[in-house]
Amino acid sequence: MTTMFFQPSAHIVKPYALMDLDDTLFQTQRKIDAWHLPTAAPEDLICASVNKQGEPLSFMSQRQASFVNWLLASTELIVVTARDRKEIKRVRLPFDSWQVLTHGAIVLTQDGKLETQWQQRMYSKLAPLQEKLGQLSQLFTQHSSSDNSHLKFTTHKDHFNNGTENKELTIYLAIKHAQKNHQALIQLAEQLPKLIRHFDQDFYVHVNANNLAILPHAVHKRHAVQFLLAQHLDAQRPSFGFGDSLADLPFLQLLDWYGMPNHGQMHDNISR
Repeated sequence: MTTMFFQPSAHIVKPYALMDLDDTLFQTQRKIDAWHLPTAAPEDLICASVNKQGEPLSFMSQRQASFVNWLLASTELIVVTARDRKEIKRVRLPFDSWQVLTHGAIVLTQDGKLETQWQQRMYSKLAPLQEKLGQLSQLFTQHSSSDNSHLKFTTHKDHFNNGTENKELTIYLAIKHAQKNHQALIQLAEQLPKLIRHFDQDFYVHVNANNLAILPHAVHKRHAVQFLLAQHLDAQRPSFGFGDSLADLPFLQLLDWYGMPNHGQMHDNISR
């Protein structure tokens, strides 16, 4: 057997960079202040996303902007985010590859179209859960409308096609606290399996900062990334990724290398 030794080559194979967005590549001013990010003086900030009114909402520090610029120039950047198809349009970055959206429920092709096979798979998983998701939605709508509730409830939906019909299906439910009381959301997450019969059988809960998501087990970034790696990405090309949340870790572990910013949920968890 002949042993090969490394020889530098001018031929560069671009790796895949599978990247979470919010709190990994950019964040709100509130979090910039809380994390004391370097190169984030007001005059140095670069707008990365806007709100529904088109006003700047999330920002990159100079270091983050340099990192994103390097990613765009040196890798094939694949978005892996909880943002849905409407929310991703408010991100002001030039994505041109695959996109994993809505916690993994949606996969967009390189030309921005829905990936057909994934659409059909998610239809088959979500359709049987619509009644239960409707009951949960009704429960939280009533609760959040009460005078003493500080919860803000949102239903996330999208259209899915099973090959014969196109339907709008509920994907997951999101809850925020009006006073950004993280502990209140933690307590709610702990109560859910006790309040709702067979909850754990169909759903899991993810809490990060002021976001609580109730998701079907079929909806996960890991499942969508696993599908992309198996069906569409070149196995000869290296892959790496970054994410800030514990919910990112399962998809990151599918890659050759992975990491995290020096702030956020995952960093805090391993730093304890």
